[in-house]
Amino acid sequence: MEADQQNNIDAPTAASPILLDRQDGHHIRGYFLIAAAALCWGGAATLGKAVFNGRLFSGRAAIDPVILAQTRTTFSLLVLAPAMLIARGAHAARISRRDLLLSLLVGIVGIAGSNFFYYFAIQKSTVATAITVQYTAPVWVLLYLVARGQQRATMRRIIAVAMALLGSMLVVGVGSSTGLKLTNIGVLAALGAAFTYAFYNVGAAGLVQRRPSWLVMLYALLGSVLFWLIVDPVWKVWAQHYSAKQWGFLAAFAMISMLLPFNLYFAGLKYLDPTRAIVTSCMEPVFAIVFAAIFVAERIGALQVCGMALVLAATLLIQMPERHT
Repeated sequence: MEADQQNNIDAPTAASPILLDRQDGHHIRGYFLIAAAALCWGGAATLGKAVFNGRLFSGRAAIDPVILAQTRTTFSLLVLAPAMLIARGAHAARISRRDLLLSLLVGIVGIAGSNFFYYFAIQKSTVATAITVQYTAPVWVLLYLVARGQQRATMRRIIAVAMALLGSMLVVGVGSSTGLKLTNIGVLAALGAAFTYAFYNVGAAGLVQRRPSWLVMLYALLGSVLFWLIVDPVWKVWAQHYSAKQWGFLAAFAMISMLLPFNLYFAGLKYLDPTRAIVTSCMEPVFAIVFAAIFVAERIGALQVCGMALVLAATLLIQMPERHT
């Protein structure tokens, strides 16, 4: 690892907070990267629900949220680590002790935590409930950054966050008779997903400004995998006796729902501050509903169309540069 004095170079100073507006000409790239990640997550949410409600692998051993969250990080690490070491060499994986610990923490709390709570909320309630409560995360991110003095609570930011939250709620069916299923355990799990997702956005944002996004992703995945190995050891997973098709699904699901979108998201955080990034990620339920309409022939109602418009408007609003006085 690098010498510890490297920390003094890498660490942001109080006079130059790491979360200043990033309008360097490449922020549009950041929006496309985050939107692409949301596209992957939108499809993964529907696949996850299909697993939990028995539509996939009927008659086989059940795949619960813990194993789904655990295997998606494990398979992703097993692909990313050798690929990066072959492409860049072992020397490129060196990192300071401080950033290593922060990356591991992002993996444990942000990735492992948000993954588990999100899929557990889907299992105990509905996709609509899980997404609606999880996507209060932009509110918590903005409040945290304002409290730390790293962003200003401008009217534009407040309106964009509110529009994204309301739009997400309408997209997933709030206002209909079948949208939300408010069980205590489901709502608590979704709140856990919201807080851990907010932590992941804030924690990763500073790291990717100092380190390559793939390197942060590598150690974050490592932290998540180590956590799951303690909580749910390998022999317990193997004892589930999944079929070859189930293992193939878990491997493919990891690529679609974890490795690709998280790499896109980490890369997007290099160009966007956490508030802009997390508001843009609210496009996930929009993509989920569109996928359902195209592939499952689900009907899109007027309220959902309004919700989509609100989310898209919020994404456009939040990307407009602020006037600094």
